[in-house]
Amino acid sequence: MDPFLLIRLYFEFFKTGLFSIGGGMATIPFLQHMGESTGWFTNQQLTTMIAVSESTPGPLGINMATYVGFETGGIPGSLAATLGVITPGIIIILIIASFLNKFRNNRNVEAVFSGLRPASTALIVSAGLTVAASIFFTSNNLSPDSFPAVRWPTLILAVAAFSAMQWTPLKKLHPICYIAAAAVIGIMFQF
Repeated sequence: MDPFLLIRLYFEFFKTGLFSIGGGMATIPFLQHMGESTGWFTNQQLTTMIAVSESTPGPLGINMATYVGFETGGIPGSLAATLGVITPGIIIILIIASFLNKFRNNRNVEAVFSGLRPASTALIVSAGLTVAASIFFTSNNLSPDSFPAVRWPTLILAVAAFSAMQWTPLKKLHPICYIAAAAVIGIMFQF
């Protein structure tokens, strides 16, 4: 195993964990940049990783780091990437916990957190729109002047799932039922 690859995996995911405030979906823009700059995965592979990470137990960011690390460097890679993405959070929580009581009612601290909320929301919305565009539209073999082609089966499945969730008898179903149904339909029709 290449030790430089493990160090790079750790460092890349350390940066992702440090700057992706707002949870797992906020990591997606960082992962897109990582895929483009390192060549470890494409945007299409990223979409697959998101689907797998969302349907497995655990936080999305950690699942994504483990997945990318394993695909890139096997088990040592998955450990390096996972440790990289969680280390900043651990450090920040320890620092915040040591100062929390002292600065709990400080106006500057409240102002910082007020500023982080919209930034975090913007990262999540950006990630959601990017993922939606890569799922609902395809740009293979298109000229630069044309619009992306719509993937109608995928769009119809998404509208059907959303509509089903709005129907009162189905509102009580656990989200795993929708994930499982979408997985079965996706496999059957090869979306």
